[in-house]
Order: sequence, then structure tokens, then C-alpha cells
Amino acid sequence: MECFSCFLGLLLLLAARLPLDAAKRFHDVLSNERTSGYMREYNQLNGWSSDENEWNEKLYPVWKRGDSRWKNSWKGGHVQAILTSDSPALVGSTITFVVNLVFPRCQTEDVSGNIVYEKNCRNDTGPSSDQYVYNWTEEVDSGNGNSPGHQNVFPDGKPFPHHPGWKRWNFVYVFHTLGQYFQKLGRGSARISVNTANVPLGPQLMEVTVYRRHRRAYVPIAKVKDVYVVTDHIPVFVTMYQKNDRNLSDETFLRDLPIMFTVLIHDPSHFLNESAIYYKWNFGDNTGLFVSNNPTLNHTYVLNGTFNLNLTVQAVVPGPCPSPSPKPPKPTSFLPSASDNPLELRESPDEMCQIYRYGYFKATITIVEGILEVNIVRMTDVLMPVPQPDNSLMDFVVTCQGTIPTEVCTIVSDPTCQLAHSTVCDPVDVDVAGMCLLTVRRAFTGSGTYCVNLTLGDDTSLALTSTLVSVPARDPPSPLRMANGALVSVGCLAIFVTAITLLVYKKRKGYKLIENSTGIVVKGNGLGVSLNRAKAMFRPGNQEKDPLLNHQPGIL
Repeated sequence: MECFSCFLGLLLLLAARLPLDAAKRFHDVLSNERTSGYMREYNQLNGWSSDENEWNEKLYPVWKRGDSRWKNSWKGGHVQAILTSDSPALVGSTITFVVNLVFPRCQTEDVSGNIVYEKNCRNDTGPSSDQYVYNWTEEVDSGNGNSPGHQNVFPDGKPFPHHPGWKRWNFVYVFHTLGQYFQKLGRGSARISVNTANVPLGPQLMEVTVYRRHRRAYVPIAKVKDVYVVTDHIPVFVTMYQKNDRNLSDETFLRDLPIMFTVLIHDPSHFLNESAIYYKWNFGDNTGLFVSNNPTLNHTYVLNGTFNLNLTVQAVVPGPCPSPSPKPPKPTSFLPSASDNPLELRESPDEMCQIYRYGYFKATITIVEGILEVNIVRMTDVLMPVPQPDNSLMDFVVTCQGTIPTEVCTIVSDPTCQLAHSTVCDPVDVDVAGMCLLTVRRAFTGSGTYCVNLTLGDDTSLALTSTLVSVPARDPPSPLRMANGALVSVGCLAIFVTAITLLVYKKRKGYKLIENSTGIVVKGNGLGVSLNRAKAMFRPGNQEKDPLLNHQPGIL
């Protein structure tokens, strides 16, 4: 009899547990990797529920991966869900998650929350003759959405919040993390914010399941997951900028030029707005420790080499003091004690405390020599043998400090220096024995004012300077002026020929033959000698060279 009673009790126990075991749980639907005891390891998130709660599978069907019903969950293709967050988040701050739905091509959401076909858009099957993909407004107005006890509830049975316009929100978003879930109505996107005070440090996983309205039920259309990070270190990033540095991303900078360091703190929820923040710099060049409350600081390295940069950011965060831990009871004493009087210190619940948070940044910086400065010291017009009214040449004499450049580029633009007319780059191959002095020749088409940008560069540096150039107008040669010029040229040529003829005549007339001399007389030598002398008179040779010309800059 006792055995029968035990057997009957076991059957009753199994019968009582059968509905409980058959019911779907949130953790069974939202994640296949969590166990039922997963949530017990973490503190409760504000406004979230345990994934041990039951899931209404009749109203919100559950499809496994690869189920054929996923192919028909949306007209015209598949909906993609994109989940992003402003991670990493400092513990105690707020992290925000955003889900955006990407509909198939030619589909969009209208102002009423319905999904419609875009006008004049052709998909793979051509333009649609129907306006709506899903007309949920018509379903609600027809009476399918007026019974809040049936389909206007979340998967756990909680009713939808009846805020203004809630009937136009036709998607249900279920967020799941740390063994807890959060349900939300939305349209084509949804956003939630979570305080990280009770979130464990390190990487965590957020999963989102999206359902669409379907008459008296809901259809799953997308699932997405993303990793977010909660840290007790302030997320810090440093930007480094230096004038004339050719590549700002290689952490190679120039000697004797200041580098501007700017600290960026990732704090999208403005958790540190009321905090006192200090920046402690060690540039690794034996210049000491620099402490500042300004996120921007300039520093100049005066030696070449490799240096280790270290930055520590300290934030003093004000906040309520934690609840005092219970103290052990004092031993009973029959004699009064001084410690029992009201002078004993007690913690006030409204007392404010200070929490210190730190952030760290390290970098290895290489310092090299480069072009430090460039200047235009002189501009001169180039006289051309035949003046051309539509073309002018100008020489720019340029000096620089630092290393010798390997290339020079010129950009000629409009007076505002915005619209470029021409760009010319030339290699520099000038042996100037350590002196940077160049002459750059450039052409200008037409008169007017031009902006000239001269850039000298080498492998690591790029220095530039700009100036405005005014090119005067040149009058075009008229036919009469051209005729006068031709007549003057002919006249000069005639005078030149006449002078040579008279000179030759005088020399020839004064020459006498010696009757008794022996030898051969070569005819024509007198004329040749005279011509050579005439050439020497009118075209002197380059018998002398000015040694100062060797110091003139080369023309590029």
C-alpha cells in the first residue's frame, strides 16, 4: 500500500510538472546557448525581466534556423536587422543600442507605419502595380486590432503601452542579454538605453528578435546579435597633429616643430560631465611630467630618435556613497562606555562620495628631420625674346629651412585659392651643399590675379607657402606695329651690311703686293680675316665667366 501511494505521488508530481516543462521559456526562444540558471549570476537590470518567464508561442511562433517558413516571412525578399551600440561604456554610465531594419529593394516605410513600394523603382520583378507591401492601418481599422486582450500583447502576455500613435508601431523588438529580456514596440527602428551599473565588466552579448504584425498574430522576420563592452577604464583616444608632417598616421614626426596632442574621451552618455578630469603626460624625452586639466597640449621634440609616450587620465566622479555594510553587534556591557554616546560617526544616506576612474594611452613616436619652413623671397618676370600676349613667365626664388626637398609642386588657382587652374610637380636635383635655394619658373595664361601655392616635400615632410600674383595685360601687336618693326629690322640689316662692305673695301685698298717676295698668295684671305674681325666686334665670345653665377639657384 505504501508503494502504491509513493507511485501515485510520483505520477501526480510528474503531471504537475508536465505543463511547466512543455511551456516555452524566453531563454529557449532567444538564445540556444543559455541555461535556465544563467540569470542568477547577475544583478537585475532596471526595467528588464528574467528569461525564465513563459513565451506565448501561439501568438509569437518560434522558428529554428533553416526553417522553410523564414522564406515567406516577408514579401519580396528578406528583411535585414542591423544592431549597433555606442560601446565601450564606462561602468555606471549608460549604453545605447539601436536596431535598424533594412527592407528589400523598392520598399520603404511611410508616415503611417505601413510598408509601401517606392515610386519609379524597379526591382527584380519590375515595378509593382500595388501601392502597399503591408497595409497595417487597414487591418487595425477593420477591427482586427481593437481587442487588447488578444493580440495587442507582448510574448510574455504584458499589454502594449497605449501611448499616442501606438497602433502605427507594427514591429515588436525583444532584446535579450545577461539572462534578461526587454520588450518594445517600434517602427522601422528601435532604440533602448541600459545603465551599466549592474552589468559585469568585459564583453557581453546582446541579441534582438524582431516580429511584424500579421492579423491576429506576429511573424518573426529577423534576428541579430552584437557584442558590447563594459569597462572600468575610461575609453581614451589621442589624436596627434603636426604642421608639415606628411603622414599623420605613421606616428613619425619632425624635430623642432610642435606636435599638438588632443585627448578624446568616449563618453556618449555624458557620464563624466560633472567630473574633474586631469591629464598626466610623460613624453619619454626626459622633459618630466606634465599635468593639465586641458585635453589639448603641445610638445616639441628637439632630438631625433624613438620615444615612448604615456598618458594617464584621471576622472573624479561625484556620486552617492554606497550603502554602509551592517556592523556586527557590540558586546553587551553593564557599564556605560564612551563609545555609546552620540559622538560616534555615522554615514548619512545623502552624503556624496568621489569615485576615481582612470584611463590610459601609450604610443611609440619616431622623431626625424624634415622641411620646417618654406618662403618665397623674390618674384621676377621672365623677358621672352618674342613677347606673347597670352602667356607670361615668372620666376619664384624659394628658400627653406631643414632638410633639402626632393620635389616641388606648384598649384596655380583663382584669387580665392579654391579653384585650381594647373598643377605642376618637378623633382629637385640640385646640389646646393646644404643650402636650400631654388628658382621655380611657372607660366600664366592671360592677365589677372592668381593664387600660387608652392609645396616642397621629401619622404617625411611637406611644407608649403602661398602668394598672390598679379599678371598685367599685354597689348597684342597691331599690323601697323608689326610693319614698322619689319622696316626697322630691314634698315638695321642694311646699315650692318654697308658698314662691313666699307671696312672690307678700306682694308683691300690699302693692301699692296710685294713684287720680289716668294711664296704663294692666297686670294680671299683678306676678306675672311675682315669678316672674322667684324664678328668679333659685333658678337663677343664668352671669354669671361662670372663666378657668382655658380651660386644662382637652378630653374625648375
